[in-house]
Amino acid sequence: MGFLIPANSKKSLLFFGIFNTFDLILFGSGIGITTLLLLILPVSEVVVAVIALLPALITGFLILPIPNYHNMITIIKNAIEFYTNRQQYYWKGWCVLSGESKSK
Repeated sequence: MGFLIPANSKKSLLFFGIFNTFDLILFGSGIGITTLLLLILPVSEVVVAVIALLPALITGFLILPIPNYHNMITIIKNAIEFYTNRQQYYWKGWCVLSGESKSK
């Protein structure tokens, strides 16, 4: 007897159906650093306020969910992997036998 796995079964492992544990830890650390910077730095100037908000903005951007990928971190990892790995990709096509002999 076979069991059917629903298409959205992986979403039940994520928080709010979107974020995994690493995403929440990353965003929480960005919020924590931003809170500390807001307490330490004098936020009377716009430039200092932007600098204080940068950790939360950057981590928020990194965990931003997008279609066809999990989030921005996934796209950045894939781009780095693409540009640092082998750049010559061999395509055989659908009609190549890949070492198999056709005998009847």
